[in-house]
Amino acid sequence: MANKPTSNRKLKHHRDQDLEEVEGDPEVWATFDKSFKQVQSVLDRNRALIQQVNQNHQSKIPDNMVKNVALIQEINGNISKVVSLYSDLSSNFSTVFHNRNDDHKNGAGGGRID
Repeated sequence: MANKPTSNRKLKHHRDQDLEEVEGDPEVWATFDKSFKQVQSVLDRNRALIQQVNQNHQSKIPDNMVKNVALIQEINGNISKVVSLYSDLSSNFSTVFHNRNDDHKNGAGGGRID
């Protein structure tokens, strides 16, 4: 049990060092920020489309019901875009931390997205 305080200090030091490296890389954060903004934009568009579909449905006007087909198709396409964006974001996130760990092993800093 006497080793516990020392190992806790080592873990905290390593965690703080990792955090500083990630926080200190504006390119990484800019990439993540851009991705999250793209996702939010698509989700906002879907919110507006869903509201329009609901209004069209409530109106019970045949022409509006026909319009809903195209609106729902766009919503479905947007869901696929969101899945793709999150997949890319996950991949980028993974790449950053794998690169960072590789750099640690080789004695360098970093973690940029190529």
